[in-house]
Amino acid sequence: MPIAAAAIMGGASLLGGSMQSRAAERGAQASAQAQLEAARIAAEAAKFRPVGVTTRYGTSQFQFDPSGYLTGAGYTVSPELKAYQDRLQALTGGALTQAEMAGQQYAPLQQGAQGLFGLGQQYLQQSPQQVAAQYIQQQQDLLAPSRERQYAQLQNQLFQTGRGGLSVGATGLRPSGAGGLGATSPEMEAYYNALAQQDLQLASQAQQAGQQNVAFGAGLLGSGAGLMGQYQAGQVGALSPFTSYLGAGSTIESLGQQPLTLGSALGGRSAEAGAGVGRSLLLGGLGAAQTLQSAAGSDFGTALMNLGKSPEFGSGAAKGLSKLYNYATAPSFNDRYRSSAFDASNADPMDF
Repeated sequence: MPIAAAAIMGGASLLGGSMQSRAAERGAQASAQAQLEAARIAAEAAKFRPVGVTTRYGTSQFQFDPSGYLTGAGYTVSPELKAYQDRLQALTGGALTQAEMAGQQYAPLQQGAQGLFGLGQQYLQQSPQQVAAQYIQQQQDLLAPSRERQYAQLQNQLFQTGRGGLSVGATGLRPSGAGGLGATSPEMEAYYNALAQQDLQLASQAQQAGQQNVAFGAGLLGSGAGLMGQYQAGQVGALSPFTSYLGAGSTIESLGQQPLTLGSALGGRSAEAGAGVGRSLLLGGLGAAQTLQSAAGSDFGTALMNLGKSPEFGSGAAKGLSKLYNYATAPSFNDRYRSSAFDASNADPMDF
């Protein structure tokens, strides 16, 4: 290919590529700007925008900065609820003072419980057998004076009747080898039989006394535990008025918070809906930006690049230039006309 044709083809390709590059850069800038604008619109649509609400129980307030972002929130209860709160607050303070005095007021229960614990332990220190033996001994000590008087009276009666030395009813050894009954008067036999019956009854009562002693000691411990439970229940119960008043105040506060809760819920729903709209806007903007970027380019630059690559264009341009610059085949002019009409040293290539 002639040098001139190659130069023309290369120049056309370079010029077309430069124009194509500038067009692509402008398209990328426009695409980025479109994406940023779509993202800004989406973020604006998804902002949290709570709504101020007023009910019978209160009013909510929301504060925003100049950019539209939430910076603070609060609520104000109605004057009626505020009056209730003030009255409940006074009752709450008094109830707390009363609860603080409960320890002193219920102290006797605690002291009584401790006493019962100590007494119950004393009863439980002895076994039932020890208690039974002690019971028999105590009962016999109590009966001894009366038994002695009865014996003396019986002896005097026998002496007065002249039968003081009379003894009958003696028996020999028993088949088991035990001793038989001693001789005595009928009155003395009846007397000692009565004593034996009393001793048997005392033995039976002593066994019951041992069992009752253990049960009584355990009962004392249980009673002490009951008193201690009452002491603790009294302490807890003393807080009941305080917690009731405090709970009523909290209920009133919850009523006053309803406008804030409602406003926040409405703002959340609005933000959720706005987020959906923002996503749609963002996706649409991104699609539009991609379409804009893919379509960006210079048709004229592309044409020049394709034209520079065409062999026909190169050969035709070379022929034209050879005719233009080949003086042997070009039209002949005299030197004066040639110098005045065309001066190749001062010619602008763009004129061709």
